[in-house]
Amino acid sequence: MRLLGCIVYIAVLGLGSHYLGEALPRDRFDPGSFPYSEFWWEKSGRVYKLLRVKKWKNKMPDASRYFKDMVPKRIIGMTSSENIEVLVKETCVAEFTHYLLCVLSGGVCFIWKDGGGAVIWIISIVCNLVFVIIQRYNRPHLIKLADKLKIREERLKVCAY
Repeated sequence: MRLLGCIVYIAVLGLGSHYLGEALPRDRFDPGSFPYSEFWWEKSGRVYKLLRVKKWKNKMPDASRYFKDMVPKRIIGMTSSENIEVLVKETCVAEFTHYLLCVLSGGVCFIWKDGGGAVIWIISIVCNLVFVIIQRYNRPHLIKLADKLKIREERLKVCAY
């Protein structure tokens, strides 16, 4: 029964985090500042190459496939730097909500007090950190793409005049 209580608690947190994430003002998230900017240990993404994130990230569930009110996480058809910058902000919001879930999922320790809750909490942290890793892997790539698109858009403006 305690396991079921923990599962329900984690599920409610996950659903609530979706609505919280959608309500958060995007202008409050700066991809160039802590905690969203690159850490020294990420070594320009080399740590993610070692983890082979590119191979497994698309196999993970994507909430934007199930919640139609979310910004789709696919860049296909997004040809403007503005659209890509929206995705960059979305990676910050997703990272924030997964960090929050890591902390709040500790509530399972109050549901299942004799060690089982701690195991569930650790599992929840690991699962959420997987999604944090995906956001941290994707963000620099999206920022580079947005920068390239800005340059292209500026060239097109100059050519139009």
